[in-house]
Amino acid sequence: MTSYRPVAAAVRCLDVLMATNRLRGRATVGEIHRHTGIDKSTIVRMLETLAHAGFVVRDEETPVYEVTGKSLLLSSGYDRHRAVGTIVSPIMTEFRTAIGWPSDAAIFDQDAMLLVETSRQAGPMLVNRHPGYRAPILATSLGMAYLAFCGAEERDAVLAQEAEIDAPWNLIARNPAEAAETFSAIRRQGYATMHPEYSRLEYSNKISSIGVPIMDGNKIFATINVLFLKTVLPVENALRTLLDPLVGAAARIGNELAQRSDA
Repeated sequence: MTSYRPVAAAVRCLDVLMATNRLRGRATVGEIHRHTGIDKSTIVRMLETLAHAGFVVRDEETPVYEVTGKSLLLSSGYDRHRAVGTIVSPIMTEFRTAIGWPSDAAIFDQDAMLLVETSRQAGPMLVNRHPGYRAPILATSLGMAYLAFCGAEERDAVLAQEAEIDAPWNLIARNPAEAAETFSAIRRQGYATMHPEYSRLEYSNKISSIGVPIMDGNKIFATINVLFLKTVLPVENALRTLLDPLVGAAARIGNELAQRSDA
């Protein structure tokens, strides 16, 4: 509980900044209005305030506002991802040594899956990602596994948020019946896979992934995936050979995180 009532203008200003960031860091007043429901004249005042503070800037050629590098300072003190990364790193290293394919581990962070650790290595086969990379929720096996196993209220809030963002993998967010069926299927089978359009756009359709939750009982901490070349390992073969070891690694990590959180 807080001691004082929140300052409404400050809350709206932060909502506008968050919406601009969610809209891939470039947004019009109309897009922010559709995303937040805030009156357009208020949005303009908030954007001008944020611009004065150096967190956004208006494009000189178009009516588009962009977040600036100064916004990164808002997360400079956030270290939960580093704490989780320290725990998962040795298990992920062992996992890669055992199976030969790389993995990412991520935690949910409002509008994306935030990578906390990866066992990807430099080379032509894979696009390198580093801790701190923000992966789209509905495009990735990391995000789909998280949404399937988190609480229904949290899942519904994320889907409502993603429905406002134009991306091919977000179509499911606008179809509640399809979303319910999809996430129910993920829970039954215990894993999620990468959206085919994300595979095409990010990896030239050469790479896919399997993602599973990192849990303790019904509590979900994070998610972990395994990436593989589809030309070398078709999805059916990947599921047959990689899923059980991946689930085992996730269980070990979940146990470690549960012990640390209880300490």
